[in-house]
Amino acid sequence: MKLLNAALIALFCGPAWADRQTFPPVDEASQDPTLEAFRADLRAKVAARDLEGVMAATCPEIYTSHGDPDGSETFRANLTIDPETLPEADRRHAATIREDYWRDLETTLAQPGYFDEDGEFWMPYQWRLTLPAKLDPFTAYFVTGQDVTLRQAPNRGAPILDLISHEVVIVPDYLEEAEYQGVILTDGTRGYVYSDFLWSMVGYRAAFVTSDSGDWQLCTFVAGD
Repeated sequence: MKLLNAALIALFCGPAWADRQTFPPVDEASQDPTLEAFRADLRAKVAARDLEGVMAATCPEIYTSHGDPDGSETFRANLTIDPETLPEADRRHAATIREDYWRDLETTLAQPGYFDEDGEFWMPYQWRLTLPAKLDPFTAYFVTGQDVTLRQAPNRGAPILDLISHEVVIVPDYLEEAEYQGVILTDGTRGYVYSDFLWSMVGYRAAFVTSDSGDWQLCTFVAGD
């Protein structure tokens, strides 16, 4: 993350609420036609669940975890999921776990992205935002839509408090499988947002890097702080 968000700093590190800020999506991929072509081809391979095609586009040392071993074999294992490698209670869910990983990869590669100072291309674009050090990053979420309704209660019929677009919000207690999540905006407003519009700020991100031969490769696909 690169860009410092003054509104978030004021909200979480100071005594007063901050003004809200929006960060409209900007996809910088068009700056490099070779990258655009690589991304389109890789997305097609992921959509087709073409394991060998995806592996051919991957760095040998792809970064996939903050703790477990990295590398293409780990990435391959995540894309295939051998049930025998899972805890016994999870083995019957191997197909679901495998498909979830493919779907997360597909969704991440579909996001707009940006070039960092080293020329690497990162997705999603909101990964460039810097969160305040005092903020628990696992409670920060990015609202991915335009004019998303902020409701007074967690249901579609509840009164609309506001419309929010491409903002960082805080979800103090994320509820898995819940249709709506309780959020706090940077101006202190509280309400509920439809879960599908919330992307964790420690969620999956991906990076493309050029090899020594000048070809693009997928060299990072990881989640976590």
